[in-house]
Amino acid sequence: MSQQQSAGKQLVQALMPLVVDAGIPTAAYYVLSSGFGLSDVAALAWSSVVPAARTVWGLVRDRSVNGLALLILVVNAVGLVTSTLTGDARLMMAKDSGVSSVVGIAVLLSVAAGRPLMSAGLKPWVTKGGPAAEAAWVRLRDSSPRFRQLERRFSTIWGSMLLAECVLKIVGVYLLPVHTMVWLGTVLTVVVLLLAMVIAGGAAAAPMEQLVTAEAGAANGSGTGSGAPGQAPSAPVAAPAAV
Repeated sequence: MSQQQSAGKQLVQALMPLVVDAGIPTAAYYVLSSGFGLSDVAALAWSSVVPAARTVWGLVRDRSVNGLALLILVVNAVGLVTSTLTGDARLMMAKDSGVSSVVGIAVLLSVAAGRPLMSAGLKPWVTKGGPAAEAAWVRLRDSSPRFRQLERRFSTIWGSMLLAECVLKIVGVYLLPVHTMVWLGTVLTVVVLLLAMVIAGGAAAAPMEQLVTAEAGAANGSGTGSGAPGQAPSAPVAAPAAV
């Protein structure tokens, strides 16, 4: 597989959760509310089934408990039950912002604790699954202050962007009509995630990949690392679990 094809495949894999968790629920809401005449609360509730099911399936498929995915699922479930019982469509929409805020806070707390939560998703993008690169990641994490700083920076950017998304969406939920905020909320999510990918990729992920490539090359004595000689590594595109 060529480098261009590999990059394209990675991009599709990165954006697919965004399509499932944001695009499908938005389309489902308008179909259910305008096409089938469901109330805002009912349409919002049914449209949230797909992302919830995807999270559950991911946990079952991997046969392991992913802390971030489990956190998102729990917050979604609690918010959905609460907003359904109250019958408040705006509260139901604010629930999504609550997910972003809880995840954002969890990510920032993990940075403070020295165990950046976003690293689990970042590592495969940086190492490309290569044994030499994965071993280089472990060595750098143990011995390189610069590498650990970049690792913390990556999670800090993502946590901060998720909190910013939360604030923007909550303001919009209580100032704009529900029908408007459904699509605008999705746009805000997409914009924030893309900005986080670009900023975190350039400020942290790309330099980390360069360090991993150099370390892997030095270890095997070839100087190639996980890429071709003299070729700069491509900046990975990484995204959190469904928000």
